[in-house]
Amino acid sequence: MHQIITHFTDDDLYKLTMCCAVIDNYPRAQVKYAFTDRDSTPYPPGFADELRRQIELLEGVCVTDEEIAFMKRRCPYIPFWFYNFLKGYRFRREWVRVSQDAQGHLSVGFEGCWSDTILLEVKVLAIISELYYEMTGESRKLDLEAYYGKSWDKARRLIEAGCSFSDFGTRRRASFAAQDVVVRAMSECGGEISGPGRFVGTSNVYFAMKYDLVPVGTMAHEFVCAIAGMFGPQMANHLAMRAWSTTYRGALGTFLYDTYGWHIFSLNFSEDYANMFKGLRVDSGDNYEQLERIRRKYLSLGIDPATKQVVFSNALSTEEAVRLQNHAAGKCIPSFGIGTHFTNDFPGVKPRNIVIKLTDVKITESWDFYNSTCKLSEDKGKHTGNPATVRRFMEALNMDCAGDSV
Repeated sequence: MHQIITHFTDDDLYKLTMCCAVIDNYPRAQVKYAFTDRDSTPYPPGFADELRRQIELLEGVCVTDEEIAFMKRRCPYIPFWFYNFLKGYRFRREWVRVSQDAQGHLSVGFEGCWSDTILLEVKVLAIISELYYEMTGESRKLDLEAYYGKSWDKARRLIEAGCSFSDFGTRRRASFAAQDVVVRAMSECGGEISGPGRFVGTSNVYFAMKYDLVPVGTMAHEFVCAIAGMFGPQMANHLAMRAWSTTYRGALGTFLYDTYGWHIFSLNFSEDYANMFKGLRVDSGDNYEQLERIRRKYLSLGIDPATKQVVFSNALSTEEAVRLQNHAAGKCIPSFGIGTHFTNDFPGVKPRNIVIKLTDVKITESWDFYNSTCKLSEDKGKHTGNPATVRRFMEALNMDCAGDSV
């Protein structure tokens, strides 16, 4: 089996920006992560052994001068000291445990310093996804030549509909080659088709470098989840916004608000942060309901919501993005981050429904215990974490079993 990850920046930008913010604000924090396959997929015999080998191969993947030069040019908000950290960074197999039971179900976990292990998630998910198709033989269904045309046509429809959109598909891509085809097709379509919309870029830093695009992304739920584990969920959004603004001074100003639901976020979203952050990202719940909540909040603070960006990224398709664009235009500045629909939309191939989530945290290595944490989705049934932790957090936030405030 070929080595799947060969470039250090074959990763989503938000992992790098969060890593920088973690070092800046919580340099001694320790964490644990756990893998979940929401479909309880049985993986082929020997899958864990090959996954373990692929993770060991990451130890030889180092950042290059070319990658650093690109990020310095395209990501001016990242402080230069962070690149010295990246030059000395090396993956270590000891951070990762992998096993597989008799039925083929996969278990993957990370443990270590947060600033080290944070850079594993997207890479390992991309490895699992591609490796699954290789070992099951489904990779033979991936017609990349036809996929170029399909991807180009998606970009054309989005551009003509006025959508500003980005590729967010690294984590559950069918393969490295598939994502390469997608980014190339959409970049070339953007250069050929005139319309009110545009292909903004990709979350994958390597492909952004390859095609000289803008790397897109800010943060993930992980950042808020870890802070909630250390300090409690009630003020986690506030502490996350404060830490983020400390590191980036108003840059990278799109906040992912739904880690613990809209209600507690809205209580934390004061006028100063509403003005500082250029917008919010909708990643769960009903997109139309969430937009209306966002609009009402901005209006209550005396801010015109039409001046604020709203990034939609909740399991979008081309068709849904066009519908949202038509609905949201004039109400906000809509933008779309589209993942699996871009990078794993092949006939006869089922995308992996897999995640890796931060589950435990402690603020310093000197503590002899971890605090558990979780994520409370706006989508019913998608809370992630130990059930007892989920219940504890929901009680702390005065939420009922459906996630609504009571």
